[in-house]
Amino acid sequence: MTARAPSEILDTLEQAGYEAYYVGGCVRDRLLGRPVHDWDITTSAMPEVVLALFGHCVPTGIAHGTVTVLLEDTGAEVTTFRTDGSYHDGRHPDRVTFVRSLREDQARRDFTVNAMAMDRWGRIYDAFGGQADLDRRLLRAVGDPETRFREDALRMLRALRFSAQLDFTVESETLAAIGRCAGLARALSAERVRDELEKTLLSPRPETVAEMAGLGLLTAFGLTESRDLSALAVLPAKAAVRWAGLCRAYPSLDLEALRLPKRPAQDAMAAARIPYPGDRLGWKRLLSAEGETRGRIAAALAHQTETVEEILASGECLWLKDLAVTGADFPALRGPALGRRLHALLAYVLEHPEANIRETLLHIPLDSQGSPAVEFSANFANRS
Repeated sequence: MTARAPSEILDTLEQAGYEAYYVGGCVRDRLLGRPVHDWDITTSAMPEVVLALFGHCVPTGIAHGTVTVLLEDTGAEVTTFRTDGSYHDGRHPDRVTFVRSLREDQARRDFTVNAMAMDRWGRIYDAFGGQADLDRRLLRAVGDPETRFREDALRMLRALRFSAQLDFTVESETLAAIGRCAGLARALSAERVRDELEKTLLSPRPETVAEMAGLGLLTAFGLTESRDLSALAVLPAKAAVRWAGLCRAYPSLDLEALRLPKRPAQDAMAAARIPYPGDRLGWKRLLSAEGETRGRIAAALAHQTETVEEILASGECLWLKDLAVTGADFPALRGPALGRRLHALLAYVLEHPEANIRETLLHIPLDSQGSPAVEFSANFANRS
């Protein structure tokens, strides 16, 4: 959904005597005709002035000049014009200096297409050629690219992520600087890297992750070379599925090391290792053994989603909980012997769903291994 432009914030700031502009990604997406989900505003007003002008505010980044202003049905992050000091942690400026010039504020931003500002009448303020780069579908760093990346190493991953989302080309000098500075990415937190990877995986060009790996941006997580990821683009754009697809291409990738939540990480990694069945019965057995979540992910990887959804909708017994008998029906059995009996019956019902009737299952003879007798199976199949 496209967020409504919070023009009231600009109006209030300007009526109080301050400059105020939309800035960054919201301007870029507006010019590209893409949906705008979040609005950022830059202003000459100091943070304490912003807090005083608006009744409902959150000082989300007050040390860096950012206040989130909330209106009835929309809001925006409002940041005072600033320049950034040194970035000793490779991610955050040690200090910021508030300035009076929009151009100085634009000069600290990462890429030219993110450095444009727009006033409430739609006039564009473009100090670094962002509009021309939009027309050329080019992603270029503001100023010296190596300086930008040494300030904030995450910008290297963001460059590739933006190129994947927008179908842009990374400008040659910017790309070369990423290659020179790639080692700095080792210091980034796993959470930051994970977020950029997931956005890239869900983009129209998920194979760009291979370029990240080839450039050396993902060596901290064992992705040290580019591999063919072209198959990712034809998978459903769902995080679990594309993470699993990435794990198939890079089997040693540990999604928990990337700080994915434990259960989704384990599901994606497990689904990536599952051999694809050759027929419907095989998919039933897979679902029974691996569960619905992993089964659905594996089906998406194998382009067999329709088969699995049909099985799930059929109402056929797939798990012990759906078996027409329970342990209470076999009072003479205990422990492992009872478990073997129930699992043997489940295996039989997977192949013969029409047999999932209590009276039938209670009278199925078992062979010496505890499986339904072959003779009975054949006879039952003939009768049905």
